[in-house]
Amino acid sequence: MARTTTAERGREVRRRLLASACELIAERGWTAVSTRMLAERAGVAPGLVHYHFASVHALLSEAAVGAMRDHLSRMPESLDGADDARQVLDGLLAELEETTGLDPESLLFIEAYLAATRDDALRREISAVVAEFRTRLEELLLRHGVAAPERTAAVLTAAVDGVLLHRALTPGLSGAALAPVLGRLLAPAPGGGTDDDTEGGGDRR
Repeated sequence: MARTTTAERGREVRRRLLASACELIAERGWTAVSTRMLAERAGVAPGLVHYHFASVHALLSEAAVGAMRDHLSRMPESLDGADDARQVLDGLLAELEETTGLDPESLLFIEAYLAATRDDALRREISAVVAEFRTRLEELLLRHGVAAPERTAAVLTAAVDGVLLHRALTPGLSGAALAPVLGRLLAPAPGGGTDDDTEGGGDRR
């Protein structure tokens, strides 16, 4: 039987701590998570928390940002086969149907956003993840000839985040109800182009 190396054991401890951090953020809230909780949930000695991470906050930040990156990186991939911009939108809204606003992943993201309002470094990391997603969404909209794809991607991303927050308050807020409204953003660019000159500072006469 092959022996587990020290490096492999270290990676496994980090993996368990990161997974435990995601669970505890959703269950207890960002500021309530402690070293003891993390160690108990991961099944490791408390000293290993600070051996592998500079602080509990650093562990929580890495866990939350990693979970957000994993989730958002999958969404555009699932939309690559869309035949038109409306299918892209329908795919985004379908993802929301898997959430309640109170499910663990939603709570994790909401807690991370709140923590980022008080932490410049975390805010920059989350902003970078969101920007990556927005860029990939922009590329999809550009492919399907949507006017002002960069700004449309920004609005759709913000709308999805807003719905995620409001689903806990308004359970009946479904993708089917939102699709006709958000679909109005997907108007094709005049003449088959992608840039709206009036939005970009062109001739407004």
